Amino acid sequence: MKVIIIGGIAGGATTAAKLNRVNPQAQITMYEKEDYVSFGACGLPYFIGNQFHQPEGMINRTPEQFAKTGIQVKIRHEVIAIDSEAKTVRVRNLETNEVFVDHYDRLVLATGAKPIIPPFPGIELDHIFTFTKLNDGTAIKDQLETAQNITIVGGGFIGLELAEQLHELGKKVRVIELASHVMGKVFDPEISEKLAAELQTNGIDLHLEEAVTSFNGDGVVQEVVTNKATYATDLVILAIGFQPNVELVAGLGFAQFENGAIIVDNQGKTSIPDIYAVGDCATVENRILQEPMYLPLATTANKLGRIVGEVVGGLDSHFPGMLASSGIRCLGIEAGATGLNEQIARAKGLQYKVKTITDKDHAGYVKGAVELTIKLVYHAETKVILGGQIVGPKNAVLRVDVLAAAIYKGMTTDELGLLDLVYSPPFSRTWDILNVAGNVSK
Repeated sequence: MKVIIIGGIAGGATTAAKLNRVNPQAQITMYEKEDYVSFGACGLPYFIGNQFHQPEGMINRTPEQFAKTGIQVKIRHEVIAIDSEAKTVRVRNLETNEVFVDHYDRLVLATGAKPIIPPFPGIELDHIFTFTKLNDGTAIKDQLETAQNITIVGGGFIGLELAEQLHELGKKVRVIELASHVMGKVFDPEISEKLAAELQTNGIDLHLEEAVTSFNGDGVVQEVVTNKATYATDLVILAIGFQPNVELVAGLGFAQFENGAIIVDNQGKTSIPDIYAVGDCATVENRILQEPMYLPLATTANKLGRIVGEVVGGLDSHFPGMLASSGIRCLGIEAGATGLNEQIARAKGLQYKVKTITDKDHAGYVKGAVELTIKLVYHAETKVILGGQIVGPKNAVLRVDVLAAAIYKGMTTDELGLLDLVYSPPFSRTWDILNVAGNVSK
C-alpha cells in the first residue's frame, strides 16, 4: 500500500508515525514544502520571549529520524495538483523546479492553515510580520534588538501570548482588537474582561473595538492607522486568525465547511474515496453538538492524525470528538475553557443555564491562597454540563481538565458537586471550587 501525506508539520507527521507503527509494510511518502517537519508552532511566543534560545527545540522529529523508521520525507517539495480518479499527485521540487507525478493508494491531506492577511494599504512594508512559521520567529527575534514600540493586531491566543512575552522583554506593546473583548471566541465577557484588565494593569496599550485601516512608512512600517487614530510603531505582528489552506483541493468536489475546511467523518475520511484530511485544513466533530467545527489547535491535529494513521493502517478506529479545551497565561493570571461557552449555547438555541462564582483556590489560612472565578454552562433541564471557564492568578487552567473529563462523560452539575476531588489545605478547600460550582448550579 502506497500512502502519500501532503504536509508534515503536525497532523501529517503524527499520521505518518502512527501508520508506520500500525502497518510497517505500508510505503509512506510525506511531502512538505518547508525545510522542516514535525514543528510545534505553539512554542514561538516563548522563543520570542527568550524562554529558550534554540529554535530546533520546537521540532519533534527530523526527516532523518523519520527515514530511520522507513518513512520517506521530501522537504522543499510542494504538491501542486491532485487527480483523485487516477490517484496521482503532481509535485514540484522547490530546489530544482522539477515537476513529477507520484501515485497513491491512500492520500492524506495535512496542508494546514495560513494566517489571515487583510489587504491593508501598506501591508507590503518591511517589519510587518505574520507569526506561524519557524522563520517568522527568527525574523522577528532579529528585529527585537532595535524595535521598541511593537503593535500586535489581534487579541486572540497568539496576540496575548506575544504581548506577555514582549512586555517581559521590556518592549512597549500595543494590542489592537476589532472585537469588544480579547479572546472573545473562547471566553465569555466575565472571563475575557479579567484578561483585558491584566493587560492594562501591566501597562500594555489595549485598544478594543478598533479597526486597523492601513500602514504608513518609508520602506519600513512606521505608523499604524486605525479608524480612531494613528500610532507610531517600529514593528507590527499580524495575529488576526487563520484560514484553512485548501487551494489545492479547489474544484475537486470535496465537502467543505463554511470557511473552506475539508469536512471529515470520525475516521478522518473525506467525501472522496481513499482521501483523508487532518489538522488545520480539516474539520473535527464537536463532541457536544455532534457537528463539524473548525478547531486549528495542535492537540486537534495530533489526535485526529493518530486516528487516521490507525485507520489507514487497517484498524477500525473512531475519533471521539473534541471539546476545544484550551488555556492561556497572560502575565499574572491564567485562564482556561472547555466545551461550549454561553455565546455558542445561545447561538445554537440550546436550553441552558449559567452560573459564575468566585472562591479561593485553597484553604485561606495557608499562605498564597488566591481567588478563582469559574463559570459553568449547563443544560437547563438535565443539568448536564456543557462547558466551563476558569480564570485566576494560579491553579485555574489545570482545573479545566477536570471539567473536560466531566463533560466528556456527560456528568451533571450534581455529580460535579459531589465529585471526589483531592482535599489538602495547600491545594484546595474541603469543598473545591469545582464542587462548589456544581452544587450551586441548580
